[in-house]
Amino acid sequence: MTVWLAVQCPDCHSTDVSKHGKSAEGKKRYYCNNSECLRRTFILDNSHPGRKRSVKHQIVEMSLNGSGVRDIARVLHVSPSTVIRELKKKKPHLQVVNQKLLATLPAPAGRSRNSPGCRGRGSRRGD
Repeated sequence: MTVWLAVQCPDCHSTDVSKHGKSAEGKKRYYCNNSECLRRTFILDNSHPGRKRSVKHQIVEMSLNGSGVRDIARVLHVSPSTVIRELKKKKPHLQVVNQKLLATLPAPAGRSRNSPGCRGRGSRRGD
């Protein structure tokens, strides 16, 4: 009995897909024949969760919510280097978001970090 699975491109959702060999791990690779598609080749079931688009999106969302690199890596079951790589790729977009957020926040009350009475970490009294 033969079962036919409809293969869809994960980027453009086109069903105009053809086989494109196998990966080094032996997984089937497919080619999207849609000329407007940004992603031409893809593998349906990646073995590494860090390659999924949803995980990449969650990395950015969690970092915007204040989670650290090691926390994100632990929760999403990816390596910390994957988290750092994705954040570096999104750095220009994250800077714009952070600048907009900082512009909306009120100025902190009390002394600022640069005022003469405030000593930061590692400063000595004799300086």
